[in-house]
Amino acid sequence: MYLDRFTGRGVRVAVIDSGVHASHPHIADTGNGARGTIIGGVAIRDDGSLDDDYVDRLGHGTAVTATILEKAPDVAIVAVKVFWQRLATDMTTLVRAIDEACARDATVINLSLGTTDFRHLAAMEAAAKRATDSGALIVAAGEDQGVRWLPGSLSNAVPVKLDWACPREAYRITGDRDRTVLAASGYPREIPGVSRERNLKGISFAVANATGFVARACEACPGRRDASRGGRASAIIETLASGATQATPSRSTQRN
Repeated sequence: MYLDRFTGRGVRVAVIDSGVHASHPHIADTGNGARGTIIGGVAIRDDGSLDDDYVDRLGHGTAVTATILEKAPDVAIVAVKVFWQRLATDMTTLVRAIDEACARDATVINLSLGTTDFRHLAAMEAAAKRATDSGALIVAAGEDQGVRWLPGSLSNAVPVKLDWACPREAYRITGDRDRTVLAASGYPREIPGVSRERNLKGISFAVANATGFVARACEACPGRRDASRGGRASAIIETLASGATQATPSRSTQRN
């Protein structure tokens, strides 16, 4: 595959999730003979205040980060913690998290969350525009099980589709409605002694797998960070398409 020689070097990825546990074995050893680089982060508390407690106590953000690092071991990770007691937050915090990722010079924003409530369309469009204007590219779920998600379904984001048939080490370019979509596996890194069925899985990890591939594409074409609004997502997908296995419609055999 064309992108196999790229590792995400020089690309900064913001992971908006439950934080990261930097000493976890999957972070300390990316599986590619390298140690994942966590360059810092920020936590957004329920009252809107910020602090530096971005340590993951739920495990989800660490698993997402490990998945990204497996695909792109040389990226620099910035953790943006929004999940505290459970994997849910509000729209104000989500928008704030995107802005905080941009303020920390993210090249790619991994968003393993979103909203299906299109009453928030204007707020999401504005946040995605600010991200694009700052040079950041949002990677998020576009549609899952027939439901459209924000901000992944916006034109200036990279939309991700869950494909259980896609190998974890690969991705596919496919179509969904009138969009070109990046399809990826819903499985994270395997845990020795734990079956796939008991491990975390789902659209969050399709997004994480896709983010790793997007980071490689960003390294391969660094000038495309300056692409105009809406055009950068298309340019990155075009780069990915040059080395992808073309997807054919596949039936999901599992549910998230």
